[in-house]
Amino acid sequence: MAAPSRLSLGEVRAAERRLERRLHRTPLLTSAGLDRLAGRRLLFKCELFQRTGSFKIRGALNAVRSLVEESERAGGELPRAVVTHSSGNHGQALACAAQAEGIPAYVVVPRTAPHCKQAAIRAYGATLVPCEPSDESRAKTAARVVQETGGVMVHPNQEPAVIAGQGTIALEVLEQAPEVNAVVVPVGGGGMIAGIAVAIKALRPDVKVFAAEPRNADDCYQSKVRGELTPNLHPPDTIADAVKTSIGPTTWPIIRDLVDDVLTVSEEEIKRATRLVWERMKLLIEPTAGVGVAAVLSERFQAVPRDVENVCIVLCGGNVDLSSLTWLTDLPGKAE
Repeated sequence: MAAPSRLSLGEVRAAERRLERRLHRTPLLTSAGLDRLAGRRLLFKCELFQRTGSFKIRGALNAVRSLVEESERAGGELPRAVVTHSSGNHGQALACAAQAEGIPAYVVVPRTAPHCKQAAIRAYGATLVPCEPSDESRAKTAARVVQETGGVMVHPNQEPAVIAGQGTIALEVLEQAPEVNAVVVPVGGGGMIAGIAVAIKALRPDVKVFAAEPRNADDCYQSKVRGELTPNLHPPDTIADAVKTSIGPTTWPIIRDLVDDVLTVSEEEIKRATRLVWERMKLLIEPTAGVGVAAVLSERFQAVPRDVENVCIVLCGGNVDLSSLTWLTDLPGKAE
């Protein structure tokens, strides 16, 4: 798919219209207990309740519907296939979106991806193609599949139509909570935070946009510090499987210019925050969603000015691999 030089609010608005009545408008929930721990009012955007269990369906469906509309305008046939690489959530979303349009989907998945996510991709009718757990292997394998199938590549986070779809989260948040002062977003490849930042800064430039990422996968933080795109050199070791990939050439300029700060958190902080949400809010988020919660509860966030009172955290997904929760026994005592 073709890439414009810079995403605009107009493209996010177009995605909103394209996705109307096709997705859930996910709720904003609150927790008095977590408010006390953070010392601020927290608003949780519950994308774990979205179709396919994560925010990813927004971007995938916008991309697929865009391809279908292009084919209709040209009077041609639908794409032979759509192809992507994914740690799981985008793969599920693209498979779901493609299935609805009768388009075959091929998803390249790292062999280390959670089994529940691999099973869900297959359940939506996609062909799963395994690869090694590195950005290089993902990209090379996907390129080979595109060549073999004649399909269209729909990148999980660098495709502008995907980024625009993810930006619709911000439009909903601003309508649901106009009093919001900041949004905290987990970052892997950066598609979600790029789309959100474009929309937020166009409509409410006073609202802070914070990226949150594991310290073990801190390419976004390193890129902001150095002022240049700095991908992870090796496959990261983090429980937050959905943010192991690095930001890329499309998302980096948006993050560089529009994201106010990047907050990194330890593996123990992610685990504790995830467990805290399970216990206090009864929401089965995946650890990647816990990254944003951990960031807001971190010491570093305490340095954010106190007038940043109403903070929205995007709980990005709830596709938990229940067979891999042995880490729970490694956490001493309660989550607080």
